[in-house]
Amino acid sequence: MKLRIKGNSIRLRVSQPEMAALLREGRIVETICFGAAADARLSYGLEVRDAGREIALEYRDGAVMAVLSASSARRWAESEDVGVYGDVETGDGAVALLVEKDFACLDGDDPQDEDAFPNPKTGVVC
Repeated sequence: MKLRIKGNSIRLRVSQPEMAALLREGRIVETICFGAAADARLSYGLEVRDAGREIALEYRDGAVMAVLSASSARRWAESEDVGVYGDVETGDGAVALLVEKDFACLDGDDPQDEDAFPNPKTGVVC
């Protein structure tokens, strides 16, 4: 899973195996360590819950979690939809939350593309 933070926006990009794990297990999580101390790490992930909101954002104990409703996650996984998007109110302004399928690069030379979703623009001539 890829994480991008820019200003007040968070984008998660999910590969095909991660999508399968999300649907099977209800949660996928990654952790990045910034040092040896136990609190020098950041976890981020995606979780599916039976909730009323289509998309939500939570932060607790050094973890940022995007939360999708079960119906929203299933619809996204089974369709051509690129992602699920929403603005999440924090009490101190909104955070734009984008959860997207990770598509293969068009040049086809990136080894990280092995698990990516096929790019819908493959073969398109500009």
